[in-house]
This record gives sequence, structure tokens and C-alpha cells, in this order.
Amino acid sequence: QVQLVESGGGLVQAGGSLRLSCAASGGTFSTYVMGWFRQGPGKDREFVAGIGWSNDNNYYADSVKGRFTISRDNPKNTVYLQMNSLKPEDTAVYYCAASRGGGLLTRRQANFGSWGQGTQVTVSS
Repeated sequence: QVQLVESGGGLVQAGGSLRLSCAASGGTFSTYVMGWFRQGPGKDREFVAGIGWSNDNNYYADSVKGRFTISRDNPKNTVYLQMNSLKPEDTAVYYCAASRGGGLLTRRQANFGSWGQGTQVTVSS
């Protein structure tokens, strides 16, 4: 199983930007579909964005479409989440996850077998 470590979280004002990174080790990174999920205060964890084996296949939750961009750098074993125009409702712990589902572009948490420890993003109003 691949191991994942997120970084880049922090405190930002509404309208600001942050870029999250997720470094992978212990697996063949380019064969994993990668995803970002988040869990806000008192909420269930939810899908945010996913990316296939290359940067050509990205997909997003409606709540972040047009504001967030997921990308990956396979030689660096890293996936990114660029977050622009942040809103207070984006406040959450953000998790990186990896799926070995044969390239299936999935949003289902059960399809992701490896998870990072999470990084806190707080957006102040």
C-alpha cells in the first residue's frame, strides 16, 4: 500500500488561496487514481476532487468546481490541490487518498485504500 503525507494547510482569509500537497511513497504512484476529501466540523467526510493516471482526467465536487484544481506530478510522486477563492465553508481537515481501482475515476471513499493523516484548512470570514 502506498503511504501518503499531506502538507500545505493553514489559516487564510476568505477569498484567499492555498495549495495542498500530498507526497506518496512505497508504491507505484502513477498507477493510482488520487483523490482529495475533506471533513468539516460536525460533518461527514466528503469527496472534493479526483484525478486519473494523468492530468487529463480531473473531476470535482460541484461545491468546488471552478475554484479548486487538482493536479499530479508523477516523477515527484505528488498530487496537489490548488484552492482559490476560498470560503469559510471550505474549512475542514483535508485528506489525500489513493485508489488502485484500475483507473476507475471514483468518488466513493470505499474505493480508496490508502489515506493520509489530514491537514487542517481554516478559512476566516
